[in-house]
Amino acid sequence: MDTRCAALSLAAAEPLAGTAPTDTDWLLVEHPGSWGRKAVAESALPDEVRAHLLGLEGVRVQLIRRHGRETDPSPQVRVFTASLGGAPGEQPVVRTALLDDVGDLLTLDTAGGTDLTAYDGPLWLVCTNGRRDVCCAELGRPVAAALAARWPEATWETTHLGGHRFSGTLLALPSGLTLGRLDAESAVRACEEVEAGRVPVLLTRGRAGRSGAEQVAELHLRGDLAFADVTVLGHDGDTISLRADGEPWQVVVEETRGEPRRQSCADDKLKAAPVYVVSAAGRSPA
Repeated sequence: MDTRCAALSLAAAEPLAGTAPTDTDWLLVEHPGSWGRKAVAESALPDEVRAHLLGLEGVRVQLIRRHGRETDPSPQVRVFTASLGGAPGEQPVVRTALLDDVGDLLTLDTAGGTDLTAYDGPLWLVCTNGRRDVCCAELGRPVAAALAARWPEATWETTHLGGHRFSGTLLALPSGLTLGRLDAESAVRACEEVEAGRVPVLLTRGRAGRSGAEQVAELHLRGDLAFADVTVLGHDGDTISLRADGEPWQVVVEETRGEPRRQSCADDKLKAAPVYVVSAAGRSPA
């Protein structure tokens, strides 16, 4: 029996929905070469830069690199920022800059200043950090290779998206859709769907920047009820308000704790993850 965490999760039919990262603000920093288990903290970045990145409040910092770990003699560093948690109806915003030196991170205005320009293309961020979890490397790197062959400028390897047991996993920007249980073939098909503005529901963990319950509510309307255009408007307790194909809907999502299970190849400790159950769904009362 395969005892890798991804194989065990699949065998247990653990749901994907509701497992995307809930972070709303992201900073992606190009840093090729080997990554440690705690990628930023154990990186070879200058001490002051590493301390600065670790000290950023409310910002999720990810290291990124091109597939194949190509090294570039240039000291320039590509960075991206992503803001995914805007008001209802507000679109996610991705910005980018090419820094002359990694030390420029110390003065970079990540809040949308003139240091950064709008980035309008897709980004596929594939978790491949084998030091964090072997499934990320074994299952993520073939995904990154396939996507890099199809979208060489859009594809990056990244350090940690959570949910190792859902490898291969990736974050798609600007949509925030987080995909899981990908292989090389399904990843290309799924990203083609995302690029076309559609959601590959069966491979989607949720939309990053939203709570787990909100992610589940959106996927319920898209998957079980076949709505194409779904926007989360907010929530009141367990009740999630959404707009589905122009109509107001409410979905009640109850959160419990699942059976304790091994959630990472790097950690044998059994942990109980959240489990989300849709108990009711219907059009909002007039």
